[in-house]
Amino acid sequence: MKLLLAALLFFCTIQFISAQEQSTYYFDTNKSELKKTEIQKLNDWILNNKEVKIVAINGYTDEDGTIGFNDTLAQKRVDFIYQFVKDKVKIRDDFKTRSFGKLHKQSDNKAENRRVTVYYIEAKDLAREDEILGIVTEEITPKPKPKKQFPEAIVIQNPNGTESTFELDVAFMQEVDAAKPGEKLKLENLNFQLNTFAIVNESRGKLYELLIVMQQNPELSIDIQGHLCCMPTDRTDLSTQRAKAISQFLRMNGIENSRVTYRGFGSSQPIYPLPEKDEEERAANRRVEIEIVKN
Repeated sequence: MKLLLAALLFFCTIQFISAQEQSTYYFDTNKSELKKTEIQKLNDWILNNKEVKIVAINGYTDEDGTIGFNDTLAQKRVDFIYQFVKDKVKIRDDFKTRSFGKLHKQSDNKAENRRVTVYYIEAKDLAREDEILGIVTEEITPKPKPKKQFPEAIVIQNPNGTESTFELDVAFMQEVDAAKPGEKLKLENLNFQLNTFAIVNESRGKLYELLIVMQQNPELSIDIQGHLCCMPTDRTDLSTQRAKAISQFLRMNGIENSRVTYRGFGSSQPIYPLPEKDEEERAANRRVEIEIVKN
């Protein structure tokens, strides 16, 4: 005896376990549409189960007829039920259409074989949907970027022919390299001459730390943000000029314009409220930060 089954269901097969319900509807011989009594039965089920979620619709035929005919008939029965319920009851998005051949045992009563069975989960159990269906979800933890090897020092040729050696903060460079979009990092020990945007010589190493990271990480784009202390109003737009000076250094050394933007915020975003209590608070407010735009 042969049984042909067409199904709309999750993946290829479903292990029907506890908390999963079913409802069955019977067809006349060689018919792919339900008779009136079964349609009324299906309507009653829909009326009483508006909050459930269908996870499979399996269609069967009896053994009469050719394999091709029964396979098509089983699929038509599934399609009839599916079209009838699809806009009235929630259905899993990942249904598949499939024929199962001899995978299911057939009843000796032919009328019982001409059927479609709807499998569903009740509203109270939907929070356990994947568990009920036996779906195991693996959480994939993205691998962190491998830490790059950055130089610990750099030797710079000065305009007068002499050389200057700057020790570099490798930990900071690795932090910038691994930072995610939206993160902000302060450029520590970056100092300017008083009331100017000229960077003091001792701070030049900080510029090279940023340059080297951007040279080795072409995906990195940043926004340079200048901040001032003390004065509530940035009359000379000094915070912008300082951010611009860093931007120009990077661009002059080969970093594309599209990867570097700059802004000045004056004293509008202080870490400590104005007026600051001491030099420590003033130094904290007087800062340059970079915000990661892309990485």
